[in-house]
Amino acid sequence: MKAITHIKGIAIPMNITDIDTDIIIPAQYLTSTSQTGYGEHAFARLRADKDFVLNQEKYKGAPILLTGSNLGCGSSREHAVWAIKELGIDAIIAPSFADIFANNAKKNGLLLIEQPQDVLDKLMHKATDSNLELTIDIERQTIKFDDLILEFTLNDFFKHCLINGLDELDYLLSHANNIDLFKSRQKQNTLFIETFT
Repeated sequence: MKAITHIKGIAIPMNITDIDTDIIIPAQYLTSTSQTGYGEHAFARLRADKDFVLNQEKYKGAPILLTGSNLGCGSSREHAVWAIKELGIDAIIAPSFADIFANNAKKNGLLLIEQPQDVLDKLMHKATDSNLELTIDIERQTIKFDDLILEFTLNDFFKHCLINGLDELDYLLSHANNIDLFKSRQKQNTLFIETFT
């Protein structure tokens, strides 16, 4: 994963609640075991409407998505996160997220930020009326726009992984020396009788 300390850019206003994973990436496009190739089909049903927000040129490559509550409900497919990441989105701000989707997001370096509904309403309104540029500081756990600063909570382990560009396996491997040392000490302190040759 790439290391991320700041995310800055235009926010995409997608004011829809209960977007399930089949809307994010329809089942007919789940034809590969690769993590790539899903972005072009992300939100395919919604993008059939030429006026849909993701079809607008000004949002192409925008790194921040604003959505309604309960994003990622439905099936547990990890492909939904892969598809969103392939759109160039690094952070999503919403009132709430489905649990399994949130877990998959953490494993793939997609930052999910919960904010109260009234805050989302203000952000959504501003992003719809004009370009809303946000700056997300992961280390300080803040969102800045205009002269306002919003705070958000973040799991310490996930924060460490994001800032250092680590997934869960990378994190374990970064402690390989400590693991080997622990195993060596355990072996010395454990009575072990070999019963076979």
